[in-house]
Amino acid sequence: MRLRQLVLAAAELDPLADKVRDIFGIEGGYPDPGVEFFGLQNMVLPIGDTFLEIVSPIQENTAAGRYRDRRGGDCGYMVMVQSDDYRRDRDRVEALGVRIVWSAELDDISGMHLHPRDTGGPLLSLDQPIPAESWRWAGPDWQDHSHTANARALIVAEIADPEPEQRARRWAEVLDQECRRSDTGWEIQLEPGTLRFAACEAASDAGLVGIDLSLRDPATAAERAEAHGALVAPTTVELAGVRFHLREAHNP
Repeated sequence: MRLRQLVLAAAELDPLADKVRDIFGIEGGYPDPGVEFFGLQNMVLPIGDTFLEIVSPIQENTAAGRYRDRRGGDCGYMVMVQSDDYRRDRDRVEALGVRIVWSAELDDISGMHLHPRDTGGPLLSLDQPIPAESWRWAGPDWQDHSHTANARALIVAEIADPEPEQRARRWAEVLDQECRRSDTGWEIQLEPGTLRFAACEAASDAGLVGIDLSLRDPATAAERAEAHGALVAPTTVELAGVRFHLREAHNP
């Protein structure tokens, strides 16, 4: 399994997408017409072969809109993990009593969204693309824009929870992975990518709160973030209520 896509929920799509592109040097993006089924509009931004999606409600009473309201504004919304055996994972999820709120089985990808009340934390999606390097949700031409000017990959998703150990163990059970104690909380190591679980005081603060982003030139991203008023620390940018931690890519 690997970390493949992270999703933000925002009241306004275009201003946030433009800001993300400018700060991190991302090109392209795909507006998926299929998300209208959920009452949303979106933009999927390629970062290497990982993706940052922004969704915004276009109807009242959407799941994403209700979640955003509970969190008090723009926020992290979903974690999408790539599976290497969708049928095995679905059998395990069902055996654990985890409800599936949406699923699709297509020729080139199968995916399922799991009920947050059964997993805890943000919405969790398990998706198996065929072939493994493809990703239907990013559109047919994402490879043309995947080598961005600066951003290279999403490498960590940080999930806050009042009981981080319990949340990490539940996600590890659902994903059939190991969790371990770390200096910052609890972690599930994927291949590649990491799910990090940190403590928060209030249930209203729980969710996807941080993203570690690998960049060729973190300093340039920090300068652009400062110009947008989004730099909150020398290597930390805050967008849509999520803190992006700027990490230098090992192979720039």
